[in-house]
Amino acid sequence: MRKFDPWPVFFKREWNRNWPFLAGFAITGALITKFTASLTEEDAKKSPYVQEQKR
Repeated sequence: MRKFDPWPVFFKREWNRNWPFLAGFAITGALITKFTASLTEEDAKKSPYVQEQKR
């Protein structure tokens, strides 16, 4: 006799509840990565935030 495996039920329920959060997290992470990768050294020299962090 096969035992009941609760994991597929659990993952389906949690996916249905959490997919908007996970999608938003992925989109936000992709945007931050894209904008961070496009920064240059000149941008860093002009940025008041970067200068504050270097002190």
